[in-house]
Amino acid sequence: MKKILIVDDEPNIVMALEYTLKKNDFQVFIARNGEEAIAIAQDKIPDVVVLDIMMPKVDGFEVLNFIKKHKDLNKTKVIFLSAKNKEKDIQKGLDQGADQYLTKPFSMKKLLQEIDKQISGK
Repeated sequence: MKKILIVDDEPNIVMALEYTLKKNDFQVFIARNGEEAIAIAQDKIPDVVVLDIMMPKVDGFEVLNFIKKHKDLNKTKVIFLSAKNKEKDIQKGLDQGADQYLTKPFSMKKLLQEIDKQISGK
């Protein structure tokens, strides 16, 4: 079973993602801020992290940096899911190593397709 870490401080988004991903046979972990995300990522080694940028304590860019530098997480794919939808924000996320950048509001179908694409490597 593939492991997904959802990192977002918005409860409605977390609940919708968790429900849909579990229904699609993923093992789901939840972090509500960047500190939790780093701790869970180290412990669970997820296949994919769906990561918000604007969060309390540690933001998504810092979490991405940690994941990219941590040797045990070098195969983990990161998909930013953020309300920051300006071209410069998207480019910054991709430049820093995100595998994909989707903006809110988002299509659950498109997110699932992207997760499958990242996992399959196609």
